[in-house]
Amino acid sequence: MTEKKAMIETGWNFDNSYASLPKLFFTRLNPAPARSPRLIILNSPLAISLGLNVQALQSNDGVAMLAGNQIPEGALPLAQAYAGHQFGHFNLLGDGRAHLLGEQITPLGERVDIQLKGSGKTPYSRRGDGRAALGPMLREYIISEAMHALGIPTTRSLAVVTTGESVLRETEQPGAILTRVAASHLRVGTFQYVSKCGTIQDLRALADYTLQRHFPEVIADENRYLCLLQEVLKRQAVLIAKWQLVGFIHGVMNTDNMALSGETIDYGPCAFMDAYDPATVFSSIDIHGRYAYGNQPHIATWNLARFAETLLPLLHVNEAQAIKLAEDAISDFSELYQRNWLAGMRAKLGIFNEEQQDESLIEVLLSMMQTYRADYTNTFRALTFDKPEDTVLFGTTEFAQWHELWQARLGRQQESKASSHQLMRSSNPAIIPRNHRVEDALEAAAKGDYSVMERLLDVLSSPYAHSPEQVDYSTLPAVSTCPYRTFCGT
Repeated sequence: MTEKKAMIETGWNFDNSYASLPKLFFTRLNPAPARSPRLIILNSPLAISLGLNVQALQSNDGVAMLAGNQIPEGALPLAQAYAGHQFGHFNLLGDGRAHLLGEQITPLGERVDIQLKGSGKTPYSRRGDGRAALGPMLREYIISEAMHALGIPTTRSLAVVTTGESVLRETEQPGAILTRVAASHLRVGTFQYVSKCGTIQDLRALADYTLQRHFPEVIADENRYLCLLQEVLKRQAVLIAKWQLVGFIHGVMNTDNMALSGETIDYGPCAFMDAYDPATVFSSIDIHGRYAYGNQPHIATWNLARFAETLLPLLHVNEAQAIKLAEDAISDFSELYQRNWLAGMRAKLGIFNEEQQDESLIEVLLSMMQTYRADYTNTFRALTFDKPEDTVLFGTTEFAQWHELWQARLGRQQESKASSHQLMRSSNPAIIPRNHRVEDALEAAAKGDYSVMERLLDVLSSPYAHSPEQVDYSTLPAVSTCPYRTFCGT
């Protein structure tokens, strides 16, 4: 089979609209070849939806493309430039170990970025080696696919290949490359970079590109750049509310990790909360709890304010008026988020309509869960199946009183108990990627056993099925005196 024939059969259908932006935005370069690439996992359903040939991707030529050793026909590899506030401190950044191959046009006409992560040094690598370790790449694969199954907007993982080379982190680890699929890699940090290093013409070009890519319906508006800000706010309000509703903690909500498309991006020290506690932090570097679970909505507001600052020259010719427009828009975010979160919490409790005291009912439950260190996911699952005895709250006076109020609240709506039960089933996952289960999968993978990960991915693919085989994956880890910690390996 010739190289050209292999490329055609693989199904790549690339366009390169990002490469048409001013050269300030990126650097053209190919990935660094991997010594001996080997396919570890391929997301076949995702590949098919992208219009790709699964069998061809598994061939030597296909794996070579996933490793960056061969450039698919039509691809135009580049590394994107961006900036970002990292734990509140501004830095000029960029794709230090990633290459955007181009944009795949799917059979449905959708446009998605195809990016290789861990594919070698770029001009933005600073002191990095441009490579990635196998464990963090598999971690991103597991968590991003679990998020997709949970119904949370996210980048997705197409494949992980090993490179046949080692990378040195705390220890020597096998190198790997992740193929990431995203609506785009446009970030708050992309605008921060152009605001810092470019001209107003560059900024307008980026804003117009973002509108065309993600918000074409508002391009004709009188102030389309204000509409851009408002639409990004709406998507982030939906996204952060969905995180909170399943107990997801991103771990490193820097502005360069906030995608304007409204997708979750950059799975570094992320994890899911077990016992409910707004102060929960898993990241080993977040020593002050800046990105704790309970802070995520506030940090989103802060990040979006930084985005709004970059748009000021486009919002109005008068600076004072531009600031006023930006401030008014940002001030709406808290209400947008709260509305989404409250609607989601009502659904988790089987509530269809709205009453003024609903928020109090929810907050009382969460307060009890925090006091008694009740597991977040399993508590709502127990309520879903009317098994309060399965929670640590059962038997307390506070819970008995709350349960009575909740039942009375359900009785004041027209929908039947069966309808409430179904709403709760579809709103409360049976399982999440429990941290200890993810670690078990990664530990086995490091020894060459991928079966543990494959079984985990299988049960995580239908989190609302509430099937018997999911029960084992909902159990809590053994009590430990050492808090769970995650690291910025991705």
